Amino acid sequence: MMVPSWISQIDKKWALFLDRDGVINVRLPGDYVKRPEQFVLLPNVKEAMQLLRQKFGHVFLVTNQQGIGKQLMTESDLQRVHQYMDQLLESPFDKIYHCSELAAAQSPFRKPEIGMALQAKEEFPAVDFFRSVMVGDAATDMQFGEKAGMKTVFIRENGGSYSHADCECDSLYEFSEMLGSF
Repeated sequence: MMVPSWISQIDKKWALFLDRDGVINVRLPGDYVKRPEQFVLLPNVKEAMQLLRQKFGHVFLVTNQQGIGKQLMTESDLQRVHQYMDQLLESPFDKIYHCSELAAAQSPFRKPEIGMALQAKEEFPAVDFFRSVMVGDAATDMQFGEKAGMKTVFIRENGGSYSHADCECDSLYEFSEMLGSF
């Protein structure tokens, strides 16, 4: 696989933004991860996160969670899922951002809009979007990265492709291995 040249430039001055469902954990088609027992890590994600944490200065999770807006789960349910994820992955995130509003609300915090990225920049002023990477498995993830001026990595975990991504990988682990070669 062709490794993009910008990969070799990544160091502790860079920030990593990660989507959750389909990148970190198994996506539940047509449903939401509402309880910790529904949260299943994808293969080798723990190892990937350890490698990524060594390479990037900041690591953030940015996730749309409209299951809350649909009243299928609560903020507390989401917090329990994220606490469980944090335990499994040994606390790799500087901060977890989520947008619980419905897509129809057109919230500036819901991907593909960049509100969550702007929150991260406000709370972590060293974040430079031109030295940031967005990793996701949906067009909205890639559009979020593009709008913010980030490099984008499309994860093909659930099949599909995104022609405008700066890089495509089969999994988060494959992306981490790419970085590990530098």
